[in-house]
Amino acid sequence: MEQVSANRSHGGTQGVYTHQSEATGTPMTFSVFVPDHAPGARLPVLWYLSGLTCTHANVTEKGEYRAACAEHGIVLVAPDTSPRGEAVPDDEGYDFGKGAGFYVDATEAPWSTHFRMRSYIETELPALVGEHFPVDMARQGITGHSMGGHGALTIALRNPARFRSVSAFAPIVSPLSCPWGEKALGGYLGPDRAVWAEYDACALIAGGGRLPALLVDQGEADSFLDSQLKTHLLAEACAAAGQPATIRMQPGYDHSYYFISSFMAQHVGWHAERLSV
Repeated sequence: MEQVSANRSHGGTQGVYTHQSEATGTPMTFSVFVPDHAPGARLPVLWYLSGLTCTHANVTEKGEYRAACAEHGIVLVAPDTSPRGEAVPDDEGYDFGKGAGFYVDATEAPWSTHFRMRSYIETELPALVGEHFPVDMARQGITGHSMGGHGALTIALRNPARFRSVSAFAPIVSPLSCPWGEKALGGYLGPDRAVWAEYDACALIAGGGRLPALLVDQGEADSFLDSQLKTHLLAEACAAAGQPATIRMQPGYDHSYYFISSFMAQHVGWHAERLSV
């Protein structure tokens, strides 16, 4: 692991790092904010998964989380959304290929060689962060935006013992039910929709998956709400399964980081309540 940069901010250190990933077979870049802390202390960690077209830099530069993380003593880790490099296959569309890994392990050629973001996020990166940073891996939360919200929900549902808290900003709640999801899951995993279900939050909840605590914020002025995000499907799945969830529709807010940054401190504080013990 190599340090790309380090900057003091809000009583902590914002770092950017790169390493050679075994999961993706490419260099991967991620950012970590570490609040000032007592020597030897281990801090809770909050994972933030980004959306389509994004890298670690979007939330790092525009997420406005550092003051809240410093206040609550939480480390925030923001990985990339896909493998990168000349050897990595790509697609002409913004919603598939580089920048659009969908947090799956691809099984279809040519994507299966490098697009293994599920293994990277669930296994490889946590091991690396646990080795090199002052984190308490018994106190983990996860959040994300849009495609990253989909990633946060599905990763947490598949690993219920790992995360004490789960939240999302404008998540894709059911890739089985929207064009983004159909293109990505069909391309990465093939035509068998039954295989897609382990990457669909609504299907996982209907199949018995549960979350310890769930907070979702969704902008009512989001241009993707009706066609891609379909927040009502998550509300219906949670209600049918008895899954407690706080799903807040926010009037006037869109899909951008103006929306995310407006509620980021609330999400960090909400996670802190559940990660403090």
